Amino acid sequence: MKASELKQTLGKAEQSCRASGARLTEKRRNILAILLRAKTPLSAYEIADQYSRDYDESIPAMSVYRMLDFLVAENLAHKLNSENKYLACGHIACDHRHETPQFLICNRCNKVREIGIKPEVIAALRDTVEGSGYRLLTSQLELDCLCEDCARSAA
Repeated sequence: MKASELKQTLGKAEQSCRASGARLTEKRRNILAILLRAKTPLSAYEIADQYSRDYDESIPAMSVYRMLDFLVAENLAHKLNSENKYLACGHIACDHRHETPQFLICNRCNKVREIGIKPEVIAALRDTVEGSGYRLLTSQLELDCLCEDCARSAA
């Protein structure tokens, strides 16, 4: 991500937090910046290591987890449950309403792409789950995939 894009996205994140009554502190902002610059999802420990390198300050992983919880609650980051790793929301700088996120995860290079699921697909999924006697707790989907680059090199 270019420096100008990073600055614009962090500015939008701050606006979003102010609008919801939350505060994007300097450390939370720095954690979000690390996620925005990352090419693949990161664990809390990887973020703590990167934080030390980028900001010349150590930060405990437990503090990183709390800040990540905040970023997830504010829809600025997502947790990939299958990997216990985090990534910045791909739609922070957008002004349109977002669909339910779905994550395409390349099983070779670990690159992740966030796409939206149409509401009618989620409704059908929920109906199927409830028809089976269960209740859907989250509609986030994480799909094991191959990105175009890895698929091309595998051919």
